[in-house]
Amino acid sequence: MIDGVARFVTVVGELPPESTQQAAGYPSLFLLVALGALVPVVPTGAIVSSAAVVAFHQTSPLSLLFVFLVSASAACLGDAALYWLGRRGVHSDKGSRWLAALERRVTPEHLAHARERLDAHQVSVLVLSRLVPAGRIPVMLACLLAEMPLRRFVRGDVAACLAWAATYQLIGILGGSLFPEPWQGVVAAVGLTVLVSAVPALWRRVRGTRSGAPGGAGPGAGQGSGTGVPEGPGGSRHEHP
Repeated sequence: MIDGVARFVTVVGELPPESTQQAAGYPSLFLLVALGALVPVVPTGAIVSSAAVVAFHQTSPLSLLFVFLVSASAACLGDAALYWLGRRGVHSDKGSRWLAALERRVTPEHLAHARERLDAHQVSVLVLSRLVPAGRIPVMLACLLAEMPLRRFVRGDVAACLAWAATYQLIGILGGSLFPEPWQGVVAAVGLTVLVSAVPALWRRVRGTRSGAPGGAGPGAGQGSGTGVPEGPGGSRHEHP
C-alpha cells in the first residue's frame, strides 16, 4: 500500500508541467462552466476563451478538442439542471426560488419577444439564444412557460452549447495567436469577450436614448423597440450574460 502511494507520488512529480495543467485544468473548466450555466453570474464565455488560449499554446494537438468538448458538455449539463429546476417551479402551486430568479432577470418586453421567436422558430431560437449575449435566460424562461418537455429542450440545447463553445473557443484562439505569451492571449481573449457581451447592451441603450429624444418623449417614448429596458418600476431588472 505504502509502496503504491509512493510510486503514484513519484509519477505525479515526474509529469511535465503541461500534463499537470491539463489534469487540473479540465475538471476546473467543467465545474466553472457548469456552475456558470446554473447560476448565470459567472462569465463562462471568458473562462472558455481563456482555456482555449492556454490550450492553443500547448503542444498536444488534442488540447483544443478537449477544451471544446468539456465546455460544451458542462454548459449543456448546467442548462439542463437549471431547466429541470425551473420546471419544478412551473408545475408547483407555490413556484420555486429558481423560477423566481429567472423571472427577475427578464423584463416583460424581453420575455414577450422571446416567446414570439420561440413560437415561430422553435429549436433555432435555442441555438441563437446562447450566441447572443443575455439571450439565454429569456428564451429558457419562454420555454418553461410554454411547458416544453425537458427532453425536447435538451435536444435543442445540445446544438446551442456546441455552437457557443465553438464561438468562444475561436475568440480564445484569436487571442492566443496574436501574442507569444499565454497570459497576453488570455487578457486579449477576456477583453474580446467583454466587448462582445457589452455591445448589445450599449446598442439597446443608444436606441433607448434616441427614442426618448425631443419629439419622441412622452409616456410611450421608450416603448416599441421590443428589446429596450422599460422605464417603470421594473426597469431596474437586467439580464446577465
